[in-house]
Amino acid sequence: MTMTAQISPGEVSPADIRLDTLDMSEPHRFENGTIWPLFTRMRREAPVHHCPDSAFGPYWSITRYADIMAVDTDHKRFSSAPSITLVNPHPDPARRNTMFIAMDQPKHTEQRKAVNHIVAPANLAELEGVIRSRVIKIIEDLPVDDTFDWVERVSVELTTQMLATLFNFPFEDRHLLTYWSDVATSIPPSRDDDEAWSKRDAILLECLAYFQRLWKEREHGPAAFDLVTMLAQNPATKDMPPRELLGNIILLIVGGNDTTRNSISGGLLFLNQNPGEYEKLRSNPALIPNMVAEVIRYQTPLAYMARRALVDVEMHGETIRAGDKVAMWYISGNRDHNQFDNPDRFWIDRPNARQHLSFGFGIHRCMGNRLAEMQLRILWEELLKRYPYVQVCGPPTRVASSFVHGYAKMTAKIVT
Repeated sequence: MTMTAQISPGEVSPADIRLDTLDMSEPHRFENGTIWPLFTRMRREAPVHHCPDSAFGPYWSITRYADIMAVDTDHKRFSSAPSITLVNPHPDPARRNTMFIAMDQPKHTEQRKAVNHIVAPANLAELEGVIRSRVIKIIEDLPVDDTFDWVERVSVELTTQMLATLFNFPFEDRHLLTYWSDVATSIPPSRDDDEAWSKRDAILLECLAYFQRLWKEREHGPAAFDLVTMLAQNPATKDMPPRELLGNIILLIVGGNDTTRNSISGGLLFLNQNPGEYEKLRSNPALIPNMVAEVIRYQTPLAYMARRALVDVEMHGETIRAGDKVAMWYISGNRDHNQFDNPDRFWIDRPNARQHLSFGFGIHRCMGNRLAEMQLRILWEELLKRYPYVQVCGPPTRVASSFVHGYAKMTAKIVT
């Protein structure tokens, strides 16, 4: 089974696209899988690339591993505010959803500290048993010798159950968490499409109203180890205005959903595309932890993070002006041959797989990285105990997004 780029009729081949007109934020490139030769060309020919016009306005692309690391850890010259995506904040401040990942010091650290204890080592150790029991239930309920949607039955279900646990969210309503995550990351193609933006905003306000009810129930209650109570009772976050609360809730939902969900799907796909690696894993399950890191590198579930230059910055002969938007393409840095040998190969015992960029670096590094790795590790431990082979039946349906690099559907079958 091989992955081939799907070029629409009349579309220019990636090799023939003019770099001075290239806009890597166009979602269809990710949906049809034509991004890889373009990022290879950019790393080689234009590692600091300016896109003069896009749906989100002009922006710079940083595509080499070392340069991404330099930008991601330079908080004096590159700001996360007002957004970690290329999308421009809503012109009406009353409709902007702010979140701590899109804040600079000191407010960023104050708000992050309010919740980061939930993924402290001691709590992760306690969560491992919960995750394992849920994984076992999910995979033992799968049909054998019949097809099913792996994304829906495994990837979404496991991550949604985990989110419900972290928020202490009503379990019977847990599907809402996935729904709100999908809405939050589904960006209308044009800022001028007010109807689409208003519909999206109305749905997210329903999310806010639901969490405000939970907040009121817990803000004066006993201390508890769930994200809502931690936010509601911490001095740095208990008085957040509604849009800031919504922004942080969305951040925690998306952060707990997309990385794990799409790496679960990607891992199965890559093992099917590389049967020698699948056999290697079956023969040596001790490789699972390193395989998990390689899956996250190879998938890169969030394709980029954005920054805004605070001062003029010179890089590779280009001048990024103060105020310019910059996209750090993690998905490209994870395929940089200067960092990874044979980077387009899926290699489950790759020696430096853990050096991937998928969780970011510096003060904004994903705080849930260990939890994501734990869920993938446990899933594959339990799968290998029960099923020798899970087959992917045909190409997956990818998400039409340049931010979330993921899958909407993947038909699979347990082969006994």
